[in-house]
Amino acid sequence: MTTPAGTHTSYTVIGEREDLSDIIYNVDPYDCPFMASVRVEEGSQVLHEWQTDAFAAASSSNAVLEGDDATTDTATATVRLSNTMQISDKVARVSGTGRASRTAGRADELDYQIEKRAIELRTDLESVVLRNGAEVAGDTTTARQCGGIGSWITTNTSNGAGGSDGSLGNTARTDGTQRDVTEALLKTVIQSQWTNGGKPDCIMCGAHVKQEISTFTGNATRFKTAEDKQLVAAIDLYQSDFGDLEIIPNRFMRARDVLVLQKDLFAIAYLRPFHFHELAKTGDSDRVQILVEYTLESSNEAGSGAIWDVNTS
Repeated sequence: MTTPAGTHTSYTVIGEREDLSDIIYNVDPYDCPFMASVRVEEGSQVLHEWQTDAFAAASSSNAVLEGDDATTDTATATVRLSNTMQISDKVARVSGTGRASRTAGRADELDYQIEKRAIELRTDLESVVLRNGAEVAGDTTTARQCGGIGSWITTNTSNGAGGSDGSLGNTARTDGTQRDVTEALLKTVIQSQWTNGGKPDCIMCGAHVKQEISTFTGNATRFKTAEDKQLVAAIDLYQSDFGDLEIIPNRFMRARDVLVLQKDLFAIAYLRPFHFHELAKTGDSDRVQILVEYTLESSNEAGSGAIWDVNTS
């Protein structure tokens, strides 16, 4: 059959309005599991400082004579640590015509661009604090940078051949030869953390390592989901000999790093939290800067650990 003669169809109609959805679909990732998991602190200076301390080692020979004079135990001073506040920003700019034009999916193009830039800035922060980078004090020609987590974790680590640890945020670690992640490596790091007083509760890793952990031979009896305690092939919770550790994949960390964290021993300290301000007009456009000043606080790195230099595919 054919369309009857003289029928005016959509193929010949002139002036049809476009069919453009008012929903904008964005599949880009923007979840930031590290920042969502750790504490938030308020900073008051460009150099953010904190202190750590430790108890004396336990003694099995602590016995004193009856009636003897008391002997004073030697006190140890606290350790003062610091990390530099880093400034990060994003700027949205839209022309006057762009703001005046009717758009689908948003009422104001500048508001939409501000929202996008704010999400991008948050993912930048996630990447910054999880990087292997040393602290940079900065000056009038060099931007300040905070020391990333790769330069902090040193006590409970496993390095590939030729790899070496950093130093308290001041020195980045040296990458070594990459190797497969194994359950034996993970167990060694967790045991070291426990021995040093840590209570690890999280394994943060890239996508490949997450899948590798799911193949560990202990899967049949030692892995379970956090929600329903049923054994599954995809592992969300690792039951170690020293407690359960949630396994969290992170898109914004280095894929060659496996972080075994005690989350309450880390914080993001803000000198200036996320805020927006309009920039001066220099022509027929509007600009808004989204800015944040922050640093990573590693309250006591001895409670956490890392397997460095793992294969990523």
